[in-house]
Amino acid sequence: MKIIKSTVLLMLLSVLTVNAQKIKVTNGSLGVLKGVDKINIEYDYEGMMIGKKKSEGEYIKEKKAAYNKKEEGRGEQWEKAWVADRAGRYQPHFEELFNKVSGKTVGDFPDAKYTMVVKTTRTEPGFNIHIQRKNAEIDLMISIVETANRDSKKAEVTLIKAPGRSAGGYDYDSGVRIEEAYEMAGKAFGKYVKKQAK
Repeated sequence: MKIIKSTVLLMLLSVLTVNAQKIKVTNGSLGVLKGVDKINIEYDYEGMMIGKKKSEGEYIKEKKAAYNKKEEGRGEQWEKAWVADRAGRYQPHFEELFNKVSGKTVGDFPDAKYTMVVKTTRTEPGFNIHIQRKNAEIDLMISIVETANRDSKKAEVTLIKAPGRSAGGYDYDSGVRIEEAYEMAGKAFGKYVKKQAK
């Protein structure tokens, strides 16, 4: 009986989590991608906010100091991982899920007609300290531009509050939670593009 209740609860949480994301076209139309198979993709983290108010610079400075206070050099290791996780974990998972559900392929295609620019405007790393937790979240601004003329924007889309957490609850590393947020964002946006670019 407990297993059934737990399963039902997890299913409800996953439904609520998926619905928490908000996707909105703010300019142009994703219809421009109709019939397009391959899209070049680029990522932008410039000016990203952490949580509600901190700049990324402030956040890194505070985290480095806190980690170095516990163990000398640990702050620098954390900072390297914070940046390396983008290309090593977040971006590949966004692309994998997007490609899986959209019917299109994003990747390193410099000769593609269009480029998708995925700008992360906000990251909430969340936390997990056994007795208490907060899920990660990311906000994205996604632009579709002509690869040969970046000033020619065909569509701008906001994707707000893509949630990230491990289903098993073992996401003590913020990278695990944020990685899941990029997966969820890739999946949600992929489905949205498939619907809008028929």
